[in-house]
Order: sequence, then C-alpha cells, then structure tokens
Amino acid sequence: MMDRYMNKYMDRRMKYVVEEWNLATRNDIVDFQRRLNALSNEATRLAGVEKNIDIKLTSLEERAKRLEAKKK
Repeated sequence: MMDRYMNKYMDRRMKYVVEEWNLATRNDIVDFQRRLNALSNEATRLAGVEKNIDIKLTSLEERAKRLEAKKK
C-alpha cells in the first residue's frame, strides 16, 4: 500500500523533484549530445579555416619579403 502511495506521489511530483535536484532528463541528455556533436563539427571546420589562414598568411609574408628585397 505504501509503495503505491509513494509511486503516485513521485509521479505527481517528479517535475519538481527534477527541478529541485537539478537532475538531467532524457531530453537534456539528447540535447547535450546534439550540442556536443555540433560543437565538435564546428571545431573541425574551424581547424580547416585556421589551416587555410596560415597558408594565406605565409604566402603574404613571402610576397612582402620579395617586395622588400626588390625595393633595396
């Protein structure tokens, strides 16, 4: 009898228990996984962008050195 009462009570109060104890729900975990995947994809993309910027910067530095050498 007490088990049924506690189960019904917990069912009614679960939303408040989750909020009060700051518990993660299944939706929170799915959302976390989605956000983590998005961040991982963005980090990979940015690493590629950084590599391209480094290549362009090196090229510009080499051109600047050649121009300086021609000025002398």
